Amino acid sequence: MTELKDDLKKALEELRKNKERKFEQTLDLIVNLQKYDLKKNPVNTFVSVPHKVKDKKIAAFLEVENKNVDTITESDFRKYSDKKTLKKVVEKYDFFIAEAKLMPKVATVFGRALGPLGKMPSPQLGILMDVNDKAILEIKKKINSSVRIRTKEASIKIPIGKQSMKDEEIIENIEIVYNALLKLLTRNKENIKNIQLKFTMTKPVKIKIR
Repeated sequence: MTELKDDLKKALEELRKNKERKFEQTLDLIVNLQKYDLKKNPVNTFVSVPHKVKDKKIAAFLEVENKNVDTITESDFRKYSDKKTLKKVVEKYDFFIAEAKLMPKVATVFGRALGPLGKMPSPQLGILMDVNDKAILEIKKKINSSVRIRTKEASIKIPIGKQSMKDEEIIENIEIVYNALLKLLTRNKENIKNIQLKFTMTKPVKIKIR
């Protein structure tokens, strides 16, 4: 792990030599897989990281409006039969949570739009059995301190940090996500061809896995 840490440090130093941009860039971790059957063993999980990457825009499907989160109440559902209105709300939010009892209706009304984007409320991090202020604030905190690992293709792209973060913080986030992924892969390190780091506007820097 020390070797990886050193390689990550060098990669970040190299990336930071690129010219400054007028906005804060996101740092992406790209994990390229090999000898791995995506259809047989899909990965779709959330990993909690110590250093928050960004505040996510969250909406909740609830029976009653809640002051702690942007709420789409059951009585609002009918207006989303309009495709444009549906598209707008799906694009506006990064993450959706839902009251458990509403899930069948959520799937019917929003499933076709949220499903393909991987934004459907999930049992892992998004279904509320009890709806109260404490539960909503807790789930929001969890969502904001988590990153998602999802294998749609042999190259997994994970937003893992921001340019303003310290290198140590970024490296800590990467190590936690990398170790979590290793546990999920069928052949551990053998399934990883290489990893790459890149800021939004830079070319990736490749790191070989030894």
